[in-house]
Amino acid sequence: MKTQFNIGNLEFSKPIVQGGMGIGISLSRLAGNVSKFGGLGVLSAVEMGSDYPNYQKNPKEANRQAMVDHFKRAKEISGNRPIGLNIMVALTQYEQLVKDAVQTGYDIIFAGAGLPLTLPELTRNSLTKIAPIISSKRVAKLILKHWWRHYEVAPDAIVLEGPLAGGHLGFKNEDLTPERLAEQTLPSLIPGVLEEIKPYEDLVGRHIPLIAGGGITTAADVRETLAAGADAVQIGSRFVATAECDASQAFKEAIVNAKQTDIEIIVSPAGLPGRAIHNHFLEEVKAGLRHPKNCPINCIKSCDYKTAPYCIGLALIAGKEGALENGYVFSGANAYKIDEITTVEALMNELTKELLAK
Repeated sequence: MKTQFNIGNLEFSKPIVQGGMGIGISLSRLAGNVSKFGGLGVLSAVEMGSDYPNYQKNPKEANRQAMVDHFKRAKEISGNRPIGLNIMVALTQYEQLVKDAVQTGYDIIFAGAGLPLTLPELTRNSLTKIAPIISSKRVAKLILKHWWRHYEVAPDAIVLEGPLAGGHLGFKNEDLTPERLAEQTLPSLIPGVLEEIKPYEDLVGRHIPLIAGGGITTAADVRETLAAGADAVQIGSRFVATAECDASQAFKEAIVNAKQTDIEIIVSPAGLPGRAIHNHFLEEVKAGLRHPKNCPINCIKSCDYKTAPYCIGLALIAGKEGALENGYVFSGANAYKIDEITTVEALMNELTKELLAK
C-alpha cells in the first residue's frame, strides 16, 4: 500500500492530513511539524489572533496579522513544505478570510461547516488549491455540480468527514445515535463519494484525491480507510495529544483523561451538532446558565447572542487556554482511546507503520 499521496503538484510522503482545529488548537507549531514529518499540516482560521495583545481592541486586525505570522512560522518549521488553512463557511468573515489566505500564500484552503459554493470565485486566478469538506455522497454531488456549472472548476481534493469526527458535524442528531453510527462507518461512506468524483476527474483530466476522516485513531484505522479507497486520512484528536500542539497542557490532558462516557453530542450556537468532552461548563449550558449578554466576537453568522445558549468563541478560547471552568474541549468519538501525549514525529511514524506491512 502506498505511503505517499499528492494534491496536484503538492507532494506528501505520508497520507496524513492534520485536521484544522480552532480556536488556537492547530496553529503554526502543530501544523508546521506535521508538514515537516511528511503529512499536511493545517491551521484553523477561527480567531487565530485571540492571544494577540490587540485582540480585544481590534480582533479583525489581530486575526489578520496572526494568519500571516502563523503561516510564516509554519513554513519555517516545516522547511517550506505545504501548509493548509481550514476556514469555516459559517464564519462572519468567511469571504475576507479566504481572500486574506490567498494573498498570504496558503497552499490549500479547506472549507466546511456550511456549503462553500463560492469558493472557486473567491480563489480565482490564484495558486491556492481548494478542498470542500463534505459529510455525504449527496453533499459531494451538490458541490461538484455547482462548482462545475458556475465556474467550470473541480476541487483539488475533497475531505469526507464521517459522523465520528470531533467539533462541528455535518450530520443531524438522529444520524448520531449508536444504531446509525454502526450503519454509516467511514469506510462505508467512501465508495459513494468516489462515484460522484469520478465523472469530474474525467472532465478535468486529473485525479481528485479523497481525504477521509472522523474517528481515525490507530494505524489499523488508517490502513482500513485507505483500503476502502481514500487517498489519505484526516486526523484531529490524536494530534491534540502531542507536545507540539498549540493548545494548553490542560486542554491536552482533557483528551488523554477522557473516558468513552465523557464524550457527548452538544448543541452549538453555530447551528450544528458538535462532539465534545463533557464537563461542568457544558452542564451549566444545559441548565441555561451561560446565556451571553452581548456578542463580543461576532464570529458565527448564524449565532444570535439573544438566543444562543452560550458564546462559542469565548468558550473555545477559554478551553484552549485551559480555563475549562469557562469552556470545553471538542474531540472525536474515539478520543477515549488516547492515553498519552507523544510527539508529532512519533505519531506520524506510528500511524503509518502498518502501511509498510506486507
